[in-house]
Amino acid sequence: MAYYVQSISGQLRLLSGREPIQDLITNPQTKTSLKQRLVQAQKIRDFASKALDLPDNDSYRTYVQLNHPFIVWSLFATPEFSLQPHQWCFPIVGCVPYRGYFSQLAAEALAQELHMQGMDVYVGGVAAYSTLGWFDDPLLSSMLLQGDLGTASIIFHELAHQQVYVQGDTVFNESFSTAVEKAGVRRWLQARGKRTELRAFDAAWRRKQDFFDLVETTRARLSTLYERNMNAMRKRTTKRAIIAAMREDYRDLKAHWGGYGGYDYWFNKPINNAKLAAVAIYRDFVPDFERLLAACGGDFARFYRDAAKLGELQPAERRARLNTVATCS
Repeated sequence: MAYYVQSISGQLRLLSGREPIQDLITNPQTKTSLKQRLVQAQKIRDFASKALDLPDNDSYRTYVQLNHPFIVWSLFATPEFSLQPHQWCFPIVGCVPYRGYFSQLAAEALAQELHMQGMDVYVGGVAAYSTLGWFDDPLLSSMLLQGDLGTASIIFHELAHQQVYVQGDTVFNESFSTAVEKAGVRRWLQARGKRTELRAFDAAWRRKQDFFDLVETTRARLSTLYERNMNAMRKRTTKRAIIAAMREDYRDLKAHWGGYGGYDYWFNKPINNAKLAAVAIYRDFVPDFERLLAACGGDFARFYRDAAKLGELQPAERRARLNTVATCS
């Protein structure tokens, strides 16, 4: 009950703090720097509906200033020798592999409790989340911290959750939204003639794929370990060695990237099953959704219809069909 109380009160505080963006833009007291970012955010929001066929509603037409860089903190937890995240089940969204808190302290308190029970835990800050169209989600100050590209990525991603959402299938939902985010940002840059920025975005995405590949390689090694018949002490020792090898591989990856250190923040903190699981849910089916979008000739409306049809299938059939999709209806 306490969890639901904090969720409801946090959402209500957020909704009550909304200010119409157009009023802020025309208000002479609004700082010029914020005004410029808000104007750009509204152009991105318009593009989302007009060019990407994403929902045309009042989401991201209001603004909320936060006093920290995140709106919620998500807690992931796995057994010590398993890559399967613990599931929490809620009304509307179904079962998900994380639990979100408006208070970082509350998230870390539960993480500590689960850690004491022997579980791997990870708490990460989140810049935005979607209410799936139940409310008009506001533009948050946390969504403006990574420049126009970051703002566009988040808006496209979160609106995609409003477009297609399958209750209880987080990997499907996040992979779908990530595919929409990537394709949407590329199309936005192309429409604005930003060739240099597009090349930089593609390079950043290739680095992200390299990072995802490294995570998946490590998860595969750990999965093999966890299936082996050995005592807990040996498994812990080998687990630490696999994670240490991952850090070494990252150093090689940085050299391949020419010294780019954008993922240092991730590697400079502890790594465990839960942290790896938090990454995996955003990648697993992205290539499949990209293949479906290509089969639809880049037509987002057709792509959404086919994705929604996949969402109506049972989980096993959904995954099998998605992995082999080659045509668009």
